[in-house]
Amino acid sequence: MFLRVCVTFCAPLALAGCAVSPDYHRPQFALPGKFIGSPVVDRPIGTEVGTADLTRWWDGFHDPLLSTFVSRALTQNLDLAQAVARAGQARAQLGSANAALLPSGTATAQATAARQSNKTPLGRIASTQQGYDRDGEQYEANLGASWEVDLFGGLRRRREAALADYQAALAGTYAARLIVETQTADNYVIIRGLQARLAVARDQVETQSRLLGTVRLQYTKGVAAELQVRQAEGALAQVEATLPDLQANLEQAMNALDVLLSDVPGTNRPLLEAVRPVPLAPMLGDAVTPAELLRRRPDVIVAERRLTASNARIGAALAEYYPRLTLSGLLGTATMGTSGLFTGNALQAQSAAGLRWRLFDFGRIDAEVAQARGAKAEQLAAYRLAVLRAAQDVEDALSALAARQRQQTVLSRGEDSLVRARTASAAAYKGGVVSLIEVLDADARLLATRDARVRAQVGTAQSAIASFRALGGGWDPEATALAVR
Repeated sequence: MFLRVCVTFCAPLALAGCAVSPDYHRPQFALPGKFIGSPVVDRPIGTEVGTADLTRWWDGFHDPLLSTFVSRALTQNLDLAQAVARAGQARAQLGSANAALLPSGTATAQATAARQSNKTPLGRIASTQQGYDRDGEQYEANLGASWEVDLFGGLRRRREAALADYQAALAGTYAARLIVETQTADNYVIIRGLQARLAVARDQVETQSRLLGTVRLQYTKGVAAELQVRQAEGALAQVEATLPDLQANLEQAMNALDVLLSDVPGTNRPLLEAVRPVPLAPMLGDAVTPAELLRRRPDVIVAERRLTASNARIGAALAEYYPRLTLSGLLGTATMGTSGLFTGNALQAQSAAGLRWRLFDFGRIDAEVAQARGAKAEQLAAYRLAVLRAAQDVEDALSALAARQRQQTVLSRGEDSLVRARTASAAAYKGGVVSLIEVLDADARLLATRDARVRAQVGTAQSAIASFRALGGGWDPEATALAVR
């Protein structure tokens, strides 16, 4: 009978509760069909590159050691481990919100032994009664249950907010993955670039040393002026001064890579000692459109899930205008001795219905609702800004990649021309047309251009890595619970 009355009372209130909380609708954006920088950019002459799979873009560089380092970083990086731990905490909070929708039960048991004082007022009265025993025992075992009926959706909205928070934390782990992937690849490219630049710098030192030796010899013979000697010494010193800086930068890049892999600095240097060329950047392809950024960029998903949570919290705040109904019951047994603990005479039961209504607290509720609406407005602006910044990141990255590739193409042509000039000057020297100084000067120009070309190649690879990150590469959104339709 009691349950029937409660159901009869709750049914109309539950129907009324459908209107107290706003449903969430994802904001729509008028995004272009393609990126401005999406046309295929030129590649350096003579290079053969393929198109990278966006999910595992680092394999597109065709460098096994790079792929190994990225895979290790994804399993060992400590920043990523922190992001995963935060997602675990959010999942635990979601479990708590789920449990709030279900009845809760408790089991209690206690045994009590007591001796009544005869000096208290109660003891003095009791001691005058026939058969009074100041020593007593009590045994009790109970099963209790309680349930807050979610009449107006407040608990459901709290669960919805907790789910959105968990999804945001989960998306945050993928955002951390993207950072780890790109930082690892970026450091690797920097290491290979610095090794190549060191090799070029050492060749420059050797060339400038030969040039200085030639000028000094000519000076002793009275053919060259002292000014030429000092100029050659200054040029050699200038080149030699670049070696310590390049070496220090190389060691720092190796240490940074070790930390990304959660290794002690210096651990992976034996793997990197063998000098390898800077890996060639793969083609990006044109599979990702601006609209697809909404499902590929984890930071955009984080912003959208936070907006969802803020909308749900408005519903939770609005539910406070309405009463809360709690049903509870207890079934147990209690006796003064163990012999009759589970007999019918020891049985005890209790049922209750509690109503809580903040009837005279609407001013405070008004403030809570206004705060929740303000938080949603803030998250809506943050979401729109995240979408715009994501599009900007892509356009900037594609623009930088195109510029770097054009620069690399120009420098590659310039290097080829200087190689031919070096060959021509060597032939002219053998024919007695030019002096050795002209030959060594051609060598120096060639090496300087080669260093610039290496830096451009590194910049191209870094720009490609930045483009993959901007496009949300490095994970498969369809294979997770974060797929946005």
